[in-house]
Amino acid sequence: MVYQLMVQISESKGLNMKILKIAIIATMTLSLANASLVEEAAKLDVKKVCDVKANGLDKVLGVAKKYNPEAIKLGVEFKRLGIKNREYIKALEAAVKAKSKETVIKYKKKGKEKTKKFPTNYAAWRACTFAVRALQLHEEGKKTWRLAVPGDGFKY
Repeated sequence: MVYQLMVQISESKGLNMKILKIAIIATMTLSLANASLVEEAAKLDVKKVCDVKANGLDKVLGVAKKYNPEAIKLGVEFKRLGIKNREYIKALEAAVKAKSKETVIKYKKKGKEKTKKFPTNYAAWRACTFAVRALQLHEEGKKTWRLAVPGDGFKY
């Protein structure tokens, strides 16, 4: 199917076949890289990776920044207390730059501007855990969804 698409595009637009093949290979490579990112997150131990005392604030923030964009792309980003994980990460970056011990998160709830304050270490742990667990639960759901289907032998 991919080859048919390549031939149709090259005939209709007069594109060079080599350039088209390279573009398709690059697209396929990126999609495989994203799939491997989800699989990589599924294998992580959240308690070890997101431990601020053991790993440091910057490393934990880096883990959150690495995995949260993929969670957003898949539509499984965590939202707790009305605050999306991307807002935790954004506020945490500002707190790290300011070397503050408290993270102030600004968000909207029911059209009103609100703020919440968290200790920086707690906000980092929370952002990291939310980013990794979102991907882990996404992968877990692919394997265990049949257990929740009626007629699976369980009594409800």
